[in-house]
Amino acid sequence: MSQPPCDQTAAWHQLQTLFNARGRDFDLRQAFLEHPQRSSAMAVEAPMVFGDLSKHLWDDGIRDALIALAAERGVAERRDAMLRGDAINTTEHRTVRHAALRTPAGAPTDDASAALARTEAAKFLAYAEQIRADGKITDVVNIGIGGSDLGPQMAVVALHPHVTPSIRFHFVANVDAHDLDTTLSGLNAASTLFLVSSKTFGTRETLVNAQLAMDWARAQGVTDLPAHFVGVTANPEAARKHGMGTVFQFWDWVGGRYSMWSAIGLSIAIAIGKDGFQAMLDGAHAMDRHFAEAAPAQNLPMLLGLIDVWYRNFHGFGSRSIAPYHHGLRRLPAYLQQLEMESNGKWVDRDGHPMAVGTSPVLWGEPGTNGQHSYFQMLHQGTDRIPVEFIVVAHPDHPHAASHRTLLANALAQSRALMIGRSLEEVLADAGPAPSDEVIAVSKQRAFRGNRPSTTLLIERLDPKTLGALIALHEHRVFTSAAVWGINAFDQWGVELGKTLALDVEARMTDPGRSRADLDSSTASLMHRLESMA
Repeated sequence: MSQPPCDQTAAWHQLQTLFNARGRDFDLRQAFLEHPQRSSAMAVEAPMVFGDLSKHLWDDGIRDALIALAAERGVAERRDAMLRGDAINTTEHRTVRHAALRTPAGAPTDDASAALARTEAAKFLAYAEQIRADGKITDVVNIGIGGSDLGPQMAVVALHPHVTPSIRFHFVANVDAHDLDTTLSGLNAASTLFLVSSKTFGTRETLVNAQLAMDWARAQGVTDLPAHFVGVTANPEAARKHGMGTVFQFWDWVGGRYSMWSAIGLSIAIAIGKDGFQAMLDGAHAMDRHFAEAAPAQNLPMLLGLIDVWYRNFHGFGSRSIAPYHHGLRRLPAYLQQLEMESNGKWVDRDGHPMAVGTSPVLWGEPGTNGQHSYFQMLHQGTDRIPVEFIVVAHPDHPHAASHRTLLANALAQSRALMIGRSLEEVLADAGPAPSDEVIAVSKQRAFRGNRPSTTLLIERLDPKTLGALIALHEHRVFTSAAVWGINAFDQWGVELGKTLALDVEARMTDPGRSRADLDSSTASLMHRLESMA
């Protein structure tokens, strides 16, 4: 059913009125002074994740208006449609069932998708246990790109303390052969297992790398190539034609960037074992239930998605920085980039109408405290205000308590510094009476305004269950903002044009005699220059 554009609704106009009245000049420092209980009033407890939303440029009235916007835009109805299996991916005529991959075996359901997922999970988890137990494999190389790489890589890196020490894990995505060559250097082909992951098994980068890996293994003397190559795909026949000896399946109702819960997560399952993988699913399922059942005012993913709309469309903030204060989460910003920017980087709504408002922000970040020594200067004193998401883990997986205390102190202090800033008056107070013009000029450079918003997400420890909950939280957050905007978060047609043109350009490079008259002059001249440099 078609909807009016999001900015033509009553709730949107109410939010614009609130923004003009108090949102534009909202002062966090004053808000905390006026409401001493602000922190507890704007805290949200979700499964395995505690959210402190008090350092945002909003109050109860703005929050209630955002919740009214969600109601007017049918966020809950669209959520329920997704969870029950309606074909909400309208451009591809598909259901969106990644949550079904996480349905526990004992859950009462007649969901055919969940049953398929459980059957296939039993197969690939049994295979993972076999690889872990037989001791023949020392290295696992996951070849995939996008959703077939970012999720598994992020999870294996994040869960390092839970990973079996007897196997090393490697991830190859880039079609640039430097990636594969660097990875294979020093490996023994006889004890290396390749997981070739591609939804269609037609992804150019993945197939090129898979062929190079096969050539390498063959040159190393491996004669039973199929035993060393496992395909994970929604197109099993194509995988077998490309020489995969073992094939595990997922389905077209699982989007690539939502697929780490399926057989695409085979590398995770080998790394942390069947029980660890199941714990990750359980954590995600708990967050699914929270998203489905919690009231909007206490629904953490829904509130985060609504805050994202508030900042993107009313404050005009064009990006968000992700700052995980845990070394294990160093690949999380890259994972979230695809999750949000590929999902919500759309210029038309579901009815094909051009968007009158901005959609996906730019996501970027690095782990704390590294980011503090690179880009935090801009966060504190730059001309743009950029919301920051701090992810804090209470208990480390190492014995160095003092080091961890320093890390936690930095996370809390950076969030506080972004909020309170340091005024020119405070700086000048240190300079003494009657400062000179030069002192005043220098003092201005040492002052910063503060009043910069942030979220703090706190988890007790980084283990499979909490990681599952954290990732599902972000999935549903992205869904919420997409539902408000009225866009389809589950297709990615913008990615396809470059792929198609790349095949054409490669064909012309392979055959230099082929006419290039129909190419733009830049592309044609660059091809010519590259040929002259060969």
